[in-house]
Amino acid sequence: MKRNSTYIKILVISSIIAIALTFVQLPYYVTKPGMATELQPLVNIEGGFDEEKGSFMLTTVRMGRANVFTYGWAHVNKYHFIYPIEQIRYEGESDEEYSNRQLHLMEGSKESAIAVAYRHANKPVTFEYHGVYVMSVLEGMPAYQMLKAGDRIYQVDGQAFQTSDEFIEIVSKKQEGDQVELDYERNGQQETITIPIAKFPDDPAKFGIGISLVTDREISVEPDITINSEQIGGPSAGLMFSLEILNQLTEDDLTKGYEIAGTGTINEKGEVGRIGGISQKIVAAHNSGVEVFFAPNEKNSPKSNYNEALEAAKDIETEMKIVPVDTFQDALDYLNSLPKKND
Repeated sequence: MKRNSTYIKILVISSIIAIALTFVQLPYYVTKPGMATELQPLVNIEGGFDEEKGSFMLTTVRMGRANVFTYGWAHVNKYHFIYPIEQIRYEGESDEEYSNRQLHLMEGSKESAIAVAYRHANKPVTFEYHGVYVMSVLEGMPAYQMLKAGDRIYQVDGQAFQTSDEFIEIVSKKQEGDQVELDYERNGQQETITIPIAKFPDDPAKFGIGISLVTDREISVEPDITINSEQIGGPSAGLMFSLEILNQLTEDDLTKGYEIAGTGTINEKGEVGRIGGISQKIVAAHNSGVEVFFAPNEKNSPKSNYNEALEAAKDIETEMKIVPVDTFQDALDYLNSLPKKND
């Protein structure tokens, strides 16, 4: 009986320690393959066409703070990657600020995707600008503890502006010791503050107040569109959103009956940009039965996302077709060349 009692005590203590260790966060993030998610249910265009025979899908990477177990597990799983915190988050950026930044990046990505698809379909597109959102504040710089992530700045030195580039241009003309007056909104309350200009600690030749920001703008299109991206963050679904949107704007089915996924940022010119974690997205797409995968080609760079995707596809022995794209038009050209499935 004593022996059994000892075993039970050891088991209970071991279980308590194991549970406790799951709550101990290490200074790392672990990423792993996510899933391929069909875009049609997320995109709703008033009066749009939704008779897809196949699917356009976005691919995701799952990411979380490492604990002892996920850190160890990542060392024995080929497509689980470990990153120090400083490679994921800005200096001084909290988990909440990081999540907020990723959601704003997704919003910008969706706006660019909408603009590209609607213009390609010869539909009207207009933007209304409202200033910039603060994404994060750099510790040790003048704006620290004066501004917060989520603040909306709408005037600089009494001057209205439209984009983050305009804001940066105004502030960058100032020198150390100068001041900048900002009108901003927080939780519905409007405030005005004066912040001194200082050197950035990691770049003494650069001056500013120490914030990262993103343009706050509202897109208007006809017909109306709603995109329910929920808590999906980051800009990497831009290309695939633009294809799904165009498919609902036009009568012909661009999917031709195929399961099509991909990744890549997109700007308003329709240029497709590099993203992170593409090998993990190849695994996710393969596990979801994807037949065609679009990958950023980066103008034939030997270290492009496309080449990394090819290596991963070969490694996991998938029959999925990996297609290089530099632009939205490249993806359309490939789709237009596809025969209808089962013809």
